[in-house]
Amino acid sequence: MDHGLLEILQGNRPTPGLIVNALGSGYRWTVWKEGGEGAFTLVPNFLVTGLLATLLGLLLILWSLRFLHRKHGPMVFLLLGIASFLAGGGIAQIVLFTLNWAAVTRIRASLGFWRRLIPLPACRFLGRWWRWTVAAATTAFLAGLEIAVVGYVPGVSEPVRILHVCWTLVIGGIGLFLVSFLCGFAWDIAAGTPAGTDSGTD
Repeated sequence: MDHGLLEILQGNRPTPGLIVNALGSGYRWTVWKEGGEGAFTLVPNFLVTGLLATLLGLLLILWSLRFLHRKHGPMVFLLLGIASFLAGGGIAQIVLFTLNWAAVTRIRASLGFWRRLIPLPACRFLGRWWRWTVAAATTAFLAGLEIAVVGYVPGVSEPVRILHVCWTLVIGGIGLFLVSFLCGFAWDIAAGTPAGTDSGTD
């Protein structure tokens, strides 16, 4: 949706090709000279591709909240993600979306691999942290996204340093999301293991 809204702001005009910068130049609310919010699109119009990317982003959110756990939830999630990428939803999203989809495919799984890998006491400990790691990952990623769009870091004006802060937050956010997946698996394993059971095997 971020990329879509930025593409909409560029108006009803043709795109320069398949690779575009969702963030156009000349906006007063951004001091960022290094960013552009790169995106791939098959739609040769900024306004149309922006509307499609925004709509698909909204559908991804709604699907994740209501239908992801159903039988065909992961497949529809994957198709929506691919459509979002092809309609200007952003290039960098491929990494985060792929990780999310990989985790989504485990919703209905037995988690046998993780049961064998993580001892039950560790699952009980890690499981307590899944909400906090999701919150920390989301905060870091959104902060990095804000910097990528407006180029503002309090007390920092040098573009190279701003870029370093931006990528540190984005990469750190992705790393924290991976930790949150692990904590989520641990929570599910601990919650599904009867009290007094020391083994987490199937």
